[in-house]
Amino acid sequence: MTTLIESTIQQHQACIDACNKCMQACEECLSSCLKEPDVQARTHCINMLRDCADICSMTSQWMSRGSMFAKQFCEMCAMICEACATDCEKFQDDHCQECATYCRKCAEECRKMVA
Repeated sequence: MTTLIESTIQQHQACIDACNKCMQACEECLSSCLKEPDVQARTHCINMLRDCADICSMTSQWMSRGSMFAKQFCEMCAMICEACATDCEKFQDDHCQECATYCRKCAEECRKMVA
């Protein structure tokens, strides 16, 4: 017998996983960006990475608890992930390009949840 929590988590698992991976990628990218010689040019991107990591973490939490507002969080998360990917793609570093890929995947999974 599947419990309500197990059912909710299974239903959202791909999106939860994408959010968690994106959060981690953003945190790692942010740390790497802070060490780059052109850190001043990355100020907007660094702030976007912080926002993206935060919304991904919160979205994962809200889906995990089966919140009735999870879809709204997914909608916001998709929007922020897309913006973060666009910012990261402006920099040619491997960490920025990899982060952009995780952001786009998370946005895709979040849009599936909203549909």
